Amino acid sequence: MTVTEPVRHLVVGRLRKPHGLKGNVTVFPLTDDPATVYAEGQQLWLRDVDGEFVGEPLTIEMSSKYHREWLLKFKGIDRVEVAESLRGLFVTVPDSHLAPPAEGEVYLHELEGFAVRHQDGTPLGIVSALYDLPSGLMIEVQGPKREFLLPFKKEFVQEVDRETRRLIVAPPDGLID
Repeated sequence: MTVTEPVRHLVVGRLRKPHGLKGNVTVFPLTDDPATVYAEGQQLWLRDVDGEFVGEPLTIEMSSKYHREWLLKFKGIDRVEVAESLRGLFVTVPDSHLAPPAEGEVYLHELEGFAVRHQDGTPLGIVSALYDLPSGLMIEVQGPKREFLLPFKKEFVQEVDRETRRLIVAPPDGLID
């Protein structure tokens, strides 16, 4: 029996206020490639703050950059009242619709389960959680004796191998001892 994984959707924007009277909405982009993600003809799924899907996917009819945001017009939404009902929702796309990360990059949701090795080859553990702290992203590593937090920064994470799901790290002195 083959087990198929559910389709993972990634948040690519937050819908803000309506723009004009004909159903246009502004979206604050949460992607580094909004021109592709918000291209005419693309479908976006809506999610609320609880992560629940809302309604059917919407198809982009018109898209343009608008200051720091993007202005979108969805097929079938032609009134400001309907556009207003979308305010505050998040737009998502299946991760298969996005370009894969570049060499040495990874989507953050993929990090859990990565093996972590010291730059000298010593296994240190498995990434068990991520924490977005004011000081930056931290990965929690479950080691053979204890867990520890490691800043997810270039000075400590030397290599990211997405294919083998492995991180090569140079932890600060005293972190593992």
